[in-house]
Order: sequence, then C-alpha cells, then structure tokens
Amino acid sequence: MPTPPSQRAPRPAARHQREPGEGPQERRWSRDVTERSNALDLEEGVFTRAPKDMARSLKRSAEQSSRRKASPFQSAMSMLTFFENRAGRGLTPERRQALEQAKDELRRLYGRPTKGTPPA
Repeated sequence: MPTPPSQRAPRPAARHQREPGEGPQERRWSRDVTERSNALDLEEGVFTRAPKDMARSLKRSAEQSSRRKASPFQSAMSMLTFFENRAGRGLTPERRQALEQAKDELRRLYGRPTKGTPPA
C-alpha cells in the first residue's frame, strides 16, 4: 500500500533552481573552460568561424599545446564536442550543422574517416 502524502519525506529541490548567492559568475564554468582550457589555448572567437577555419584553428591550437594529455586530434575534437554539448538547445540548427561540418573537416585534416564513410 502506498505511503500517504502526509507521511512522505519532502522532495529535494529541483536541480535547476539556483542556490542562494549563486549569481551569473558561478554559472559560467563552461565559458571559463572554453576560454581558459588547461589543454588548449584557443584563438578568440574560434567557434563563430566558418567550419574549415574553425577546424584549422583547433588543429593549430592542439598541435601547439604542450599541456594536452591526449593526441592533438583527440584534444581538438573534444573541445569542439564540449562546446556543442554545452551550447545545448540554445544552438541554432545552422550553428549545429556548422559544428558537424567542422568535425568532418577536422577528421579530414588528420586523415581520419569522416562520419558516414567506411574506414579504409
């Protein structure tokens, strides 16, 4: 038999509610990661560029970095995926498509098979 509502424990607060004193600064950690990544020093406005330029810039940043823990390809692709995931629903279909094109261009630059093409 289910427990009556009067005897149930109170529900925890919803995850999307802010804690007291939590302002815009505390909620911008993803921007901080993008701007001050410990693995890559990204060029200004890299994610607003055309897909080919975005991929070239990420490749350049990944290859110049001495702090990355993975291969240049993995680091560049991870940063691109991180940006796409953090943008979430706020990303327009056009920007999402541009990011997917940048991923394919990054794969081409590193000689990897593009999405949808069988490996050699």
